[in-house]
Amino acid sequence: MSSDHTRGHDAHESATKKALILEVARGLGKPRFTPAEIEQIRRQLMAHFGAGGKTSPEYIVRVLQEAGLRVAWSTRADEEDQYEEEFADLLHFSTLDEAEMCLVRLDELLRKFQAARDRNEIERVREVARLGRRRAEMIARNHKVAPGKRAEKEEVARWFAIWLETPDAFFEWLEVRKQSPEFQAKFASGSGEEA
Repeated sequence: MSSDHTRGHDAHESATKKALILEVARGLGKPRFTPAEIEQIRRQLMAHFGAGGKTSPEYIVRVLQEAGLRVAWSTRADEEDQYEEEFADLLHFSTLDEAEMCLVRLDELLRKFQAARDRNEIERVREVARLGRRRAEMIARNHKVAPGKRAEKEEVARWFAIWLETPDAFFEWLEVRKQSPEFQAKFASGSGEEA
């Protein structure tokens, strides 16, 4: 009977430990849990349960994941989540200045991933740029959009296409393009204005 009592006690302690893990996790209020938060939770368990609260980080991760909470346990997962955030708001360009900044950020990401030799992320950057070009082309063809805004989007689509073909030369080309008489005539008065 004592072994049944021990098993019952262990199950109760396990349930209490899980509840405390989730309570502490929710108290941290994080959208995802990295090794730093896992360590905080582990220390709070030891503070609450003493020696009986000694718990492996892997157990805490499993409890959090079973509860549907986001866990970025490895450094690689942290990087991917970081990249996810970087990619999230990239394609917001309602002005020419915003489109240029979008391409600057894409270029920074491309170079970062090239330096890391991360082919998957390099292709992902290029796919985001292709999506940006398609969005700009779609707006440029939409006759319900004001002619000035359509011209801007046609210009932006061209920028994306050129960046995709020649990223190394793009920004020099863009500076020359922005000084051209054609560009000046079309856009110089409102290149940074919201339309």
